[in-house]
Amino acid sequence: MEPIYWLGLFVVLLAIEFITMGLTTIWFAGGAIAAMAANMLGAGIWIQCGVFLAVSFVLLLFTRPFAVRYVNRRHVRTNVDSLIGREAYVTEKIDNLHSTGKAQLNGQEWTARAAENTSFIEKGTAVTVTAIQGVKLIVKEKESR
Repeated sequence: MEPIYWLGLFVVLLAIEFITMGLTTIWFAGGAIAAMAANMLGAGIWIQCGVFLAVSFVLLLFTRPFAVRYVNRRHVRTNVDSLIGREAYVTEKIDNLHSTGKAQLNGQEWTARAAENTSFIEKGTAVTVTAIQGVKLIVKEKESR
């Protein structure tokens, strides 16, 4: 009856993986298959659990970096993440010391701060968005080519 339990665990873990598509349970599904094979070869329950853990860990350790790098390569940044690296224009002098500054990006005006606290960025300057903190653009002067 134990092989049925391991097979059931395998099916449940695969179902979770298909629902989430997050590469979170696939490694454990492989461990469940290995534990089921150990059971069919006559191993005791503690050996089966050890095989499950060992195979899951080895799969996670050696295949996850490959999967993360190559499986979801077409991830499209959305919303705020898509603004990082974009060009904006300063509409009000950016001065971190006095907490002033605005920049226009995609037709919208944002509060802006310089990436380096000691720098000022004058009105009309082209800048590159390096990060977003809350509702503020963190920018640096665009490098001229």
